[in-house]
Amino acid sequence: MNGLAILIPVALLLGSSGLVAFFWALRSGQFEDLEGASIRILEDRHPDTENTRDDNR
Repeated sequence: MNGLAILIPVALLLGSSGLVAFFWALRSGQFEDLEGASIRILEDRHPDTENTRDDNR
C-alpha cells in the first residue's frame, strides 16, 4: 500500500509533464507542416544551395 502512495503521484506528475510538453509543441508550431518533412527528406540538394551554380564545369 505504501508503494501506491509513491507511484500514483509520480504517474500523475509524469502524465501532466507529458501533456504540458505536447501543448508546448503544439503552440510552437511543431505540427504545422507534416507533409513537408517527408518530401524534403527525398530531395537531393539543400534548399540554401539550390540557387548557387558551379560555373567551372
